Amino acid sequence: MAGAARFQKLNTRGPTPNEPMPNKRARPRPMGAAEGSTVVKAPIGTVYRQWLRFEESPKFMTAVKEVEKLDANHFLVAIAHNGKRHEGVLELMLRVPERRLAWRVLAGRSCSDHLASGIVSFTPRSDRSTLVTLKVSSTFGGSGTVSRRLARYLGNFKRLLEKQ
Repeated sequence: MAGAARFQKLNTRGPTPNEPMPNKRARPRPMGAAEGSTVVKAPIGTVYRQWLRFEESPKFMTAVKEVEKLDANHFLVAIAHNGKRHEGVLELMLRVPERRLAWRVLAGRSCSDHLASGIVSFTPRSDRSTLVTLKVSSTFGGSGTVSRRLARYLGNFKRLLEKQ
């Protein structure tokens, strides 16, 4: 409970019933979701540590243009989508060393209706390789778009680690 105490005052909910919606004309965007996996020929510790370096995610996530670390669990992110730049705060929600990471992107001023969340799991294999399973939900496109993007990101991540 002590870890959650610092988030007690963080408003992660939308407007209350008596507050107007931030953009009355915009309809809520549907969430696209996708899941994929790949086997990376590297030990689980190496794979986990690389994924945990969120500042380096633009190397394999092409839509992510910049990441700046704010503290141990928060990162300022800039994402390009449909020719527009969107900024938000990526919050690391769960960290289970060498097993799982979960995050969400809290919308900033420039992307008030765009949100994303993800979870990545790491499973060691007997040949010292690692199975990486990624699940992502995003308002940046429908499920088909998110699925194509996720497959590309996993392939880029695999190539990045295997060439090291």
